[in-house]
Amino acid sequence: MIIFRYDKTFEGLLTTVFDAYSRKEFPEKLLSETEPLPLFAEQEHTVITETNKSSRVWKALNRKVSKEISSMLMHVWLSELPGSDELLFRYIRKTFDSPHPIATNFADDDIIEVEKIAKKVSRERLHLIQFVRFQKAADDIFFAPVSPIYNALPLTLPYFTDRFAGQKWLIYDIKRRYGYYYDLKTASEVTLDDDKHLLSGKLNEELMAQDEKLFQDLWKSYFQALTIKERLNPRLQRQHMPRRFWKFLPEKN
Repeated sequence: MIIFRYDKTFEGLLTTVFDAYSRKEFPEKLLSETEPLPLFAEQEHTVITETNKSSRVWKALNRKVSKEISSMLMHVWLSELPGSDELLFRYIRKTFDSPHPIATNFADDDIIEVEKIAKKVSRERLHLIQFVRFQKAADDIFFAPVSPIYNALPLTLPYFTDRFAGQKWLIYDIKRRYGYYYDLKTASEVTLDDDKHLLSGKLNEELMAQDEKLFQDLWKSYFQALTIKERLNPRLQRQHMPRRFWKFLPEKN
């Protein structure tokens, strides 16, 4: 069994593809730099991530596939599912080795799996767009904590930078402990040194703007006023509004 180790970044994965073709050796297993070797490992190679190599592979791949397919591959990477990097490696290798497009070869299990995972991540992106609730902080920055199943937050940036272009905001993934801050011009990745107080999904009241609590109470009242008790359907509500988002929604608190 041939083992390749890499730094578990997307650029590292693309560099792994470059090294495999350069060495004419294709790994059966991709490991991080610290994972133990499998029992029957015969050969090991450590990949050093290099931007020029990863860039060459990405450009060559985009010449072979459509923008939709390259977007699907990025969705699979952001899924963070176990084995997703090996799935992508096989998909990329099949793409390079085939003289014809492979995207419609649904007899191939890897192609079916890539499309299936990409759809799940795309759904999670849509949920983030639907269920993000901003809270206005005392410094006039609008803050929203999230905790998606998949690492879909980067996929929402085009929407939020366009939809909320006139205000400063910070959307923070408390599960992965990073977020994006928009300063009215660009959205930049940020991390917070102390983010334990965000686990509840709400800002502490001393950090809120003076009128934020009022707006939250008004929103709850509006939500309650629209509710028709005789038509409550909790099962349908959970289907359209997954319970994992409820702690971030003022109307559900």
